[in-house]
Amino acid sequence: MRVGLVIEQFCPLRGGAEQWTYQFTCELLKLGHEVHVVARHFAPETESMPIVAHRLPRARSRLHLARLAEERVRGLSLDVIHDMGVGWCCDIIHSHDGSRFAQWEQKLKLLPRWLRPLKQRMIGVLPRYSQFRKLAARQFADGRQIVLALSEMVARDYQRCHAVRPERIRLVRNGVDTERFSPAHRPRYRQAVRRRLQVADRELLLLFVGHDFQRKGLATAIRAIGRLVAEGLPVRLAVVGGKRLGPARRLAWRCGAQRAVTLLGSVDDPVPYYAASDAFVLPTFYDPCSLGVLEAAACGLASVTTLYNGAGELLTEGVEAFLVADAADDRELAKRLRLLLDPAVCRRMGEASRETALRHTIRRNCEEIVEVYEEVLARGARCRQPAFAVRTRRDPNGHAAGPEGDCRLKVEN
Repeated sequence: MRVGLVIEQFCPLRGGAEQWTYQFTCELLKLGHEVHVVARHFAPETESMPIVAHRLPRARSRLHLARLAEERVRGLSLDVIHDMGVGWCCDIIHSHDGSRFAQWEQKLKLLPRWLRPLKQRMIGVLPRYSQFRKLAARQFADGRQIVLALSEMVARDYQRCHAVRPERIRLVRNGVDTERFSPAHRPRYRQAVRRRLQVADRELLLLFVGHDFQRKGLATAIRAIGRLVAEGLPVRLAVVGGKRLGPARRLAWRCGAQRAVTLLGSVDDPVPYYAASDAFVLPTFYDPCSLGVLEAAACGLASVTTLYNGAGELLTEGVEAFLVADAADDRELAKRLRLLLDPAVCRRMGEASRETALRHTIRRNCEEIVEVYEEVLARGARCRQPAFAVRTRRDPNGHAAGPEGDCRLKVEN
């Protein structure tokens, strides 16, 4: 099968979408498919891969990038075009951000209540948000396209925020490489990394992995660590990812947790840090299906995350994970983290996590998506809409609405 994958940056060392797409491409190649990748940037690590690379020129905006992608894929002879949220000319839309409209709703909760209505109005007028609204309007306009949802939460968001009909949606959860991410790496890395981080054997080392610190809830995690440190409990937090570390470092000082929080920035390989850690924490405000949680589970780590993480749908409260209802509630998060100070609890939940991860491998993930490819081929009709001008409707409150429905951000007063 000739498969076209569209993503902005084809790089295994960037965020979740990029990392997943790289791993997925490797699986497609193992299955014997011809893979064409359309992207603006290709990392050096991908140069030796037996793919057909189609490099896009520099774009002025997200909409311009989508148009460039459309021009490129229309000139290719492909059986299936699978877009990761870059453009609209495809058979399958597969946004690893989920619904940005739902994400905006959740991120409003990061603000004080009095500021939320102002932010809501800004979302209605700022060019950056306008670009995303117009892009979403085009992406969900063609009723023939299949929409992949990473979780039931995301499937509901597509229906609620974008009026995508249920029959267009296929639920395909992320998968994880259970060989690369495995408890088998602990003997090699655990003691060496803990010594480098100056973590004592008796201390509970929690791991946070993510780049978008605000959305992923790092501030909540640091405040929770501050509470535990104030109680004199032996707990540490290692943070992998991110570029702007200053705000997180200053917050740790204000919380009295400066010696308990280690900010590592971006790393080439997170596996040694999973191997060194005792549990994983990600109090995210919105995550379609966190690869970090799946990687932690594959490494045999219990997780503490939130109900707004689609990966939590794979986990059972108290078995593999603890699920917090409010991503901003550091008191509740600290309460759940305190339970992991019992080594027996950590060990039991970690073992259960590994068993769950083994049922959700990247190979299984790939096979499920190939089934969707076969569905596209069986239909025969191409689901690649012609170019047209998007006219953004607006509801009475001034919010943009796509051709299939509108999204009105809810503001809690």
